[in-house]
Amino acid sequence: MGYRLSKIYTKTGDQGETGLADGRRVAKDHPRVEAMGELDSLNSQLGLLLAELAEQQLLHPGLGELSEVLTPCQHRLFDLGGELAMPAYQALEESEVQRLEAAIDRWNEELGPLQNFILPAGSRLIALAHVCRSQARSAERRCQQLNALEPLRSVGMAYVNRLSDLLFVAARLIARRQGIAEVLWQAAAQPAS
Repeated sequence: MGYRLSKIYTKTGDQGETGLADGRRVAKDHPRVEAMGELDSLNSQLGLLLAELAEQQLLHPGLGELSEVLTPCQHRLFDLGGELAMPAYQALEESEVQRLEAAIDRWNEELGPLQNFILPAGSRLIALAHVCRSQARSAERRCQQLNALEPLRSVGMAYVNRLSDLLFVAARLIARRQGIAEVLWQAAAQPAS
């Protein structure tokens, strides 16, 4: 693979447009660019989560499995961004959705059923997993907005949806493997009548 960027700034976007990989120019707030941006934000947050997981693995060796499952997700998100930048390009396979589902099922067996609503809290690592989960939901919404205008491949939509589910379960698994109790939601006290 050769050099992809010979120059970082091109000045071609100074007027509010950007180029897609297929040569088209679109507004920087076009739903396609918005979806690509949300996937990029998710990928960046996921990178932060993976860095924190790597640091915490020395204290909690059981976290290594999470890194093994989540690391390929960065590459697949990049693939999905490529599909959005080049609509004729198809990189994401259904097997990747199935890989996420298998991890969700495996981790849920260890966790057991969820009894209460939980908050995105407990430790920095748990909170980071929830930040990724909420960013995945945001990316999913942006992809759905684009899909309403320009239909996308269903595998990409399913992948982002499953990834947000995986990240929710990952946050719960992190709590368990760190030995930290999940922070349960407490409803506001009802006013006395």
